[in-house]
Amino acid sequence: MYAINNEILYVSPHGDDAAPGTLERPFATLGRAVGAARELTGDVVICLRAGTHTLAAPLELTEDDARLTVQAHGYGTAEQEQAVISGGREITGQVAGGVWTADVGDLDTRQLYVETGGVLRRAERAGIDALPGDATRTVTGYVTDSPLDWHSPADVEFVYRGVYPWTEARIGVAEVTSDGERTHVTMAQPAFARAVELYNFTWEEHTQEGPALPTRIENDAAFLTEPGTFVLDRSRPGHHVLRYLPRPGERPRIVAPALETLLRVTGSRDVTFRGLTFADATWLRPSGPEGFLHYHGNGHYDGGPVEKVVLVEGQAWVTVPSRSATIPACVTVDGGADVRFERCRFTRLGATALGLTGGERHVVRGCDFDTLSASAVNVTGGHDTLIEDNLVQHIGLDHSGSPGIALLGTERCTVAHNHVREVPHCGIVAGPGRGTRLLRNLTTGTMSVLADGGGLYLSGPQGSSHDDGAQIRGNVVKDTRTPYNFGLYTDYGAAWVTVEENVVTGADSTAVLQVSPPLENVVYRGNFWDADPAGSDAVPAGVTYEGNTTLAEGLDAATAEIQARAGLLRPRG
Repeated sequence: MYAINNEILYVSPHGDDAAPGTLERPFATLGRAVGAARELTGDVVICLRAGTHTLAAPLELTEDDARLTVQAHGYGTAEQEQAVISGGREITGQVAGGVWTADVGDLDTRQLYVETGGVLRRAERAGIDALPGDATRTVTGYVTDSPLDWHSPADVEFVYRGVYPWTEARIGVAEVTSDGERTHVTMAQPAFARAVELYNFTWEEHTQEGPALPTRIENDAAFLTEPGTFVLDRSRPGHHVLRYLPRPGERPRIVAPALETLLRVTGSRDVTFRGLTFADATWLRPSGPEGFLHYHGNGHYDGGPVEKVVLVEGQAWVTVPSRSATIPACVTVDGGADVRFERCRFTRLGATALGLTGGERHVVRGCDFDTLSASAVNVTGGHDTLIEDNLVQHIGLDHSGSPGIALLGTERCTVAHNHVREVPHCGIVAGPGRGTRLLRNLTTGTMSVLADGGGLYLSGPQGSSHDDGAQIRGNVVKDTRTPYNFGLYTDYGAAWVTVEENVVTGADSTAVLQVSPPLENVVYRGNFWDADPAGSDAVPAGVTYEGNTTLAEGLDAATAEIQARAGLLRPRG
């Protein structure tokens, strides 16, 4: 038995792991505190004092960890301290020729944060908007009649926004060569060959085979012209060079994410995290030879067969992966039961913030998610998960197809009273599952970058009857922005779904009833829109459409009660 018999352990960035972990003599690391907690019996609380708790490796909790709470000191009081669990590394550099430069050894990262006015601000990777000159695609990449004076070609990355309307891919460059008249860009393999296999379609008399020209090109010192941007040169192994172009008058303090995973909870039961900030992690796969071949939502192509899906017979088809991988999360929960995140913040993360896989009765409540490269929350499998009263904003910053909240294969998962705002694609997505409840959520400013999605998006079978099917009730969807969207979108063979008492306004199309594969046993009842849904003039056999109201004017007044009940439960700022 560990010598301390009290049930509260303390950790401070200024502590000592040889100390006893008391308030007066706290531990220095969270890992040390978890190890000490395993030697105690009963419920244990680990209190983190104010400051940044930097992890040298991911924190691992297992089935041996139970009845454990990790929280900010003073949680729930006016004296609550701000404790940050960080996978970042502060970088020291020098400014020469107007550019801040640092040799960062073997550090690899895709994000950078710069302290301005005491706040860490995301810096964008430097880039250009097109491949210079008269460029065309070749079997292995591209050729152009313009010279390319790139400093480190193998670090350059091509971005393909809208290769499908809902898709954004990333593929690295392998090398650049010249034959005197033309410049040849050879793309990384296997990513480029897989992209040629995956991205094929016919749509409105336009046929495309493989990716066209990139929509953006990133990460070379030659692109470093806009203040507030950065590049990472990895051309010298063990001596990677980070360059940042400061804003006028800026004396930058730089933090680079170094870890890909902050916290991994596997098989734990009755574990709670309260009042903490999880920050500063990256995701390196897109920088590798496999790239990031996005397909839909959090899914990306990782090789294997592709299938041809006919959207309109004889007129439109696409190729899709027969299976897809999922963008990982920087904080993961795998299995277990009753793992809870309450009033935490997830920020400055290079992948999905929080991933829940399997397990039962997990809860994510009252949390803030912002400044994320991918999604806020991804739930795969498991049952009786609750995602409630969370604010999600400014996500999908590197992977624009990422939804705010995503569900797949869940049973009796409830997503209620969340506010998802200012996101590049869908607000909340539910794939095939059973007993899903999307209740009284508010989405505003969704679909700001990619197309063919909505504030709420639901696809596939959702049960075997209306009793165990999906309930989409009391949600408010406002300002779905791209010119090709459906504010409340039941799609791709959605079945056993009840869509009731929702409000949709400011969308290209408020909803759609005619999709392929068709909807089956889907009920639209008592909803309010500012325009009729697509297909409501000829309701298909699989849809019941009754008691819905279209109001081009006066919608807010008519739906004031529904709108007042949607969104966050906590006070709204």
